[in-house]
Amino acid sequence: MTLTLEGVSKVVNGRVHIHPTDLTLENGTMNVLLGPTLSGKTSIMRLMAGLDAPTKGRILWNGQDVTGMRVQDRKVAMVYQQFINYPSMTVYDNIASPLKLMGKSRDEIDAAVKKSADLMQLTPMLHRKPLELSGGQQQRCALARALVKDAGLVLLDEPLANLDYKLREELRIEIPKIFEEAGSIFVYATTEPEEALLLGGNTATLWEGRVTQFGLTPQVYRQPVDATTARVFSDPPMNFLKVAKIGNKLMFDGGQNAPATGVLADLPDGRYAAGFRPNHLEIGKHTSEAVVFTTRLMVTELTGSETFVHLDHQGERWVGLIHGVHDLKLGEDLEVYLDPAHVYIFGEDGGLIAPAAYALAA
Repeated sequence: MTLTLEGVSKVVNGRVHIHPTDLTLENGTMNVLLGPTLSGKTSIMRLMAGLDAPTKGRILWNGQDVTGMRVQDRKVAMVYQQFINYPSMTVYDNIASPLKLMGKSRDEIDAAVKKSADLMQLTPMLHRKPLELSGGQQQRCALARALVKDAGLVLLDEPLANLDYKLREELRIEIPKIFEEAGSIFVYATTEPEEALLLGGNTATLWEGRVTQFGLTPQVYRQPVDATTARVFSDPPMNFLKVAKIGNKLMFDGGQNAPATGVLADLPDGRYAAGFRPNHLEIGKHTSEAVVFTTRLMVTELTGSETFVHLDHQGERWVGLIHGVHDLKLGEDLEVYLDPAHVYIFGEDGGLIAPAAYALAA
């Protein structure tokens, strides 16, 4: 089974919601739509499901054009951020409800419900009502109802966003295992890069209604095709500063320099943008190659085992993610270190010129 979008776009009242998009999703795959709020994730899902019709382009299911087909006539299941269950019905009846609407026999319904409940670890709770369950169990009930339909396409629109941290972590681990057994095409929307990395599979990064890159999740993370994708696939977003390649040196704005080694050795002389992720900034020199930058500390955020530092570097705002809890004074200069092996090089048009050395080695 394949789901293919061919030149699909969506324009509403003259405003482009989805730019022309080509995308092919294969059977048995997890496909993450990663992007900030209003980047187009839900709009693409609605087009895939048939809830909305594209302004232009075609949607193919196994090569068949289903662009004008009603959602009721497609084998599609959806789970939303707000988990929806029928409060007056048992968990069993909630899961069984779509099968009853499809006219399945009692034996077929019973077998399918028990299989789906087992996958979702809900078997001991089948005779409870949803309000007797925890938040995570309620969401698993909604997921089980989607899976029981044996849908070829399962769409999950930020399904864990309303759960507490512990439950999100548990379900993030469980979901890929469950979906691997189900064998459908899964599309999972999220705003969190960490969630995309945990889910694995493929990731499509979105920005302002445009798919900027699609591929295996680790590949998209390690080798973003442009600066926009790099920003999307980094939380906090990737930091940037200007850099020049002159001879065998990288000359950073501020006077710092580093040897241009590896793939950077063959980089033509010129002006570029250097990008690096917040977790690669350090407040101690841990490698002899690290370059030091003097910044001003504007804000700190403690997360328990880590510290976010918001920095001003010559008018550019940077964010660093520093391991440990540190006693730092706001408004004072702070020296931070960056290993050149963690630096990406982008052209003036934002396109990736050279990935970071660590990404090539991974």
